[in-house]
Amino acid sequence: MAELAFSEAEYRGRQSEFLGQIPSDSLVLIPTNPHANRSNDVHYPFRASSYMLYLCGWNEPGAVLMSHYDSGAWTTSLFVQPRDTKTEIWEGRRVGTEGAASGWPIDEARSLEDLEKTVAEHFEACKQIHLIPGLNPRLDEMVNSAVNSKSRDSNTKDIGPTSLSDPSSILDEMRVRKSDREIQLMQESADIASAAHVATMRAAYADIGEWQVQAVIEGHFTASKSRWSYPTIVGGGDNATILHYNANNAVIAGGELVLVDAGSEVEGYASDITRTWPVNGRFSDAQREIYELVLRAQMAGIEACQAGSPWSAMHHATSNVLAQGLIDLGILDYSLEDALGEDFDGPYRNYFMHGTGHLLGLDVHDVGGGRQGDDGPGRELGPGMVLTVEPGLYFGSWRTDVEIPERYSGIGVRIEDDVLITEGGPVVLTSDCPKTIDEIEALVGSDR
Repeated sequence: MAELAFSEAEYRGRQSEFLGQIPSDSLVLIPTNPHANRSNDVHYPFRASSYMLYLCGWNEPGAVLMSHYDSGAWTTSLFVQPRDTKTEIWEGRRVGTEGAASGWPIDEARSLEDLEKTVAEHFEACKQIHLIPGLNPRLDEMVNSAVNSKSRDSNTKDIGPTSLSDPSSILDEMRVRKSDREIQLMQESADIASAAHVATMRAAYADIGEWQVQAVIEGHFTASKSRWSYPTIVGGGDNATILHYNANNAVIAGGELVLVDAGSEVEGYASDITRTWPVNGRFSDAQREIYELVLRAQMAGIEACQAGSPWSAMHHATSNVLAQGLIDLGILDYSLEDALGEDFDGPYRNYFMHGTGHLLGLDVHDVGGGRQGDDGPGRELGPGMVLTVEPGLYFGSWRTDVEIPERYSGIGVRIEDDVLITEGGPVVLTSDCPKTIDEIEALVGSDR
């Protein structure tokens, strides 16, 4: 039997809830990711599609999950790579159809070699096709051809599909609120990432390379039998003011802050933490002023994460603190109302350019909406949602679009935690990762 992340009952429950929203005259096709080529004959490490992981836990490339309605019930089939000794000698053992049939929450296991023939046979009996596109080009081509073709049979005998839709929006909504087991996995991921950040702070010293910081944190992920959930960001000094900096190739000079944005992944579930700290272990007065302001804003944002509150509440809470703090520090010469702007788009945004958070789950920027800039009023926060709270301030000395005060030039600070919404209030899953100034100064360089 397979060692799955969830019970068969939980997978089957997800399938049932999903298919209960699909018309019975439909054929459902959910492909997973293929291998992605890095260069020549070298592939990137494989990571399965989040939809495939969510519905059945399958973690090999190229597979397709198919569901069709027959005799009053849905039947779910999984098409997988068949066993192939010659290929497995080079690339590793496959589960194969026999293994899939005995260990996964499906009704039938079939070989990918039979996919096209089997799918074509099911076209005649369905009126609608629900396909997640873009992952299997040959399947996309077959489906589009079937829907768009005008054969004699389809016109005179009403045979074959006439419409095509993407069912991911149904699955996206299901994935927004996490089950108890999902929360357990996300807590495990958060604990690993928290410990990795602590280890990185302990190992730091002046003139350490950004790449060396990356090595410590990702080494901890590997040692904990996890992987990174997104490429690690390590930005020292001015590099911390670049939101998606990823070169990680500069030396971090004594006296500079370093911003480390890194999370792990366990059974597909992501954590996402950012900490900013002085590489030599002591905040300067200017660094302390900005750090304390961002920390106050983050705490206000976390407190705003209450069940029943609108998504925008945490962004408004952090923005109010940041804007007032920028005024108090003399960085902005405006009233609070003018600094915030009519739609929280005022001049404080020159230094806080991104949203306050995003949903978190099988994807680090998880599905279900809720990000800054989404259309509409935003979703209501509810129990079982997991999201990040991550305000920041950035004063890049290299910027020419705004005035950068000399006192704060080259300072970038972001603080990010993972927060579970509960009826009793927000629960910080990443609370084991220190973030007060006293905690950080006690940690940085303590292993040297």
